[in-house]
Amino acid sequence: MSRGPLDPIELLERAVATPSPSGREAAVAALLVDAMAGFADEAFVDDAGNAVGLWGHGDLTVAVLGHIDTVPGEIAVRREDGVLHGRGAVDAKGSFCAAVAAVAGLPSSLKGALRVRLIGAVEEEAPSSKGARHAVHAYEVPDLVIIGEPSGWDAYTLGYKGRLLVRLCAERPNAHSSRDEPTAAELAVTAFAAVRAFVQEDNHGVQGRFDALQLSLQSLDSDNDGLTQRCEAVLGFRLPPRWPPQALAESLQSLALPFGVRLTASGPEQAYRGPKDSSLARAFRVAIRAAGARPRAKVKTGTSDMNVVAPHWAVPMVAYGPGDASLDHTPEERIDLGEYERAVEVLRAVFAHLASEAHRPEGAPS
Repeated sequence: MSRGPLDPIELLERAVATPSPSGREAAVAALLVDAMAGFADEAFVDDAGNAVGLWGHGDLTVAVLGHIDTVPGEIAVRREDGVLHGRGAVDAKGSFCAAVAAVAGLPSSLKGALRVRLIGAVEEEAPSSKGARHAVHAYEVPDLVIIGEPSGWDAYTLGYKGRLLVRLCAERPNAHSSRDEPTAAELAVTAFAAVRAFVQEDNHGVQGRFDALQLSLQSLDSDNDGLTQRCEAVLGFRLPPRWPPQALAESLQSLALPFGVRLTASGPEQAYRGPKDSSLARAFRVAIRAAGARPRAKVKTGTSDMNVVAPHWAVPMVAYGPGDASLDHTPEERIDLGEYERAVEVLRAVFAHLASEAHRPEGAPS
């Protein structure tokens, strides 16, 4: 890639055109490291495969953690009427490339105030979250964290719900269908009904989806080898902050489930909701207003690498990035390039604001 001024749209288009399903991110990581080498003080691929750039040497350290992997599914990469189509355009190469382009455009005079670590993380779309889990152990705790996820250019995200997967496994000896005994499938369905009743009771009086315990039946499979009947139901939970994953797993274990049904939990992620008035949230509000919009703070019912790093990095964090998150994972994934460029300017203004605050003498008015 040219060592001239970084072109934000060219960077994004090249990144989107480089396939990177989870576990196969090496090519796009190399592309991004090459781009960051043109302006960063350091740029390298780390031991997890993350694309990492380090800019500045100030006392205030800001980590930008955005993922560079995608879900499977090829979408022809093309520009049409100012819109870029392609897998990862929104989720979440658009967010990370916007941050890279923003830092590339910062004046070198801010290097004495800021230290920005850009981390293009691998395997966020996989259960491993390999890139984020490596980052929390490999790098120092930053002062502030920006998670690269689509929020819309004029909004930022304060929190994500947690997650827990639960398997209900029913097993019983095979019997003739004329016998009046529940089958393994019926036992699993009865157990699911008990879990659903627990969730409904728990949500009584709760206002809003973010604060509700959400349950989905993700799959139901049964088999019979002639001797034993088996049925497995996989349940997905979205957890509000009031439900730590371990506490929910223990509560579900205490339910009166039918005899022969086993319950196991996996994939725990703690919910996170950051403060509304942190220095980072204020910087985004200032930057979005300066760009001519009314800033909006969001919380989301999905999960992100914010859930992974928040227990380790107990510092202010928000998620930010251009694009419509409802297009994530869909065949219609695309990003408006005008919105993408506005997000680059917002991020650049956020970094400049943070640098000015870092330089401000203690006690001086902001």
